[in-house]
Amino acid sequence: MTSRTETSGSGDIGRTLELLWDTGKRPSRGPKPGLTLERIVEVAVEVADRDGLDAVSMRRIATELGTGAMSLYRYVPGKGELLDLMLDRVQRPSENPADFGDGGWRAALEALGRSTLALYRRHPWLLQVNQSRPILGPSALDGMEKVLSLIRPMGLTDPELVSAIIAIDGYVVGAARTQVHQEEAERRTGLTDAEFWQAQVPTLEKVLASGRYPVMASLSEDTFGPDFDHFEFGLQRILDGLEVYVAERRAREDEGSGAAAE
Repeated sequence: MTSRTETSGSGDIGRTLELLWDTGKRPSRGPKPGLTLERIVEVAVEVADRDGLDAVSMRRIATELGTGAMSLYRYVPGKGELLDLMLDRVQRPSENPADFGDGGWRAALEALGRSTLALYRRHPWLLQVNQSRPILGPSALDGMEKVLSLIRPMGLTDPELVSAIIAIDGYVVGAARTQVHQEEAERRTGLTDAEFWQAQVPTLEKVLASGRYPVMASLSEDTFGPDFDHFEFGLQRILDGLEVYVAERRAREDEGSGAAAE
């Protein structure tokens, strides 16, 4: 993965929306049998998954499909629009109700966090895309509709409900970036995570024995071990915080209702 960043919505927004929602005119059958917009997007995702987002170009996708680049332009204007179609494809929400938790808003947000992490692990190139201004296609709206319907019982205002989703997503993006970068470092250096830290042990043991870092020196041996699930710990603490806020909101509303009744 490289440091280069792509931006969603960088193509023709109107044309992208037409393609996403299938409201524009579809091209007539071309010279390449089986060439469709869906197949073009599918291959683009496969290339990004295998070789990174930088490898995705109209020419590369055409080569993978065994056709000329000009044939692709009959279906999609360029890479900007193609990127938004790729994003919509990989972010399709699950059709299995069990994947959204076993009931209740907390279970829904918990499931959202885990499924989003899995999404970034399957498609690391998503971390290279600036999605601060996403194009809202069917997948984005379907996903938001499902999650919002499950967390509406929190009793928060609409902006607060959206903010709860943003909080989970922001946390997951950070955790996913750390995991992907760790794997990238291992591939580039040839050192496993354990080997990397083991190489620092002799120096660190001397430094910690100097008395300069008493708190660090007092930490248990398993403090930085691989068995602690940092992602799950952080996710649960965010949900704990939201649970406290929801309870406080309900308590204030109950007090207000009681005062009004008097």
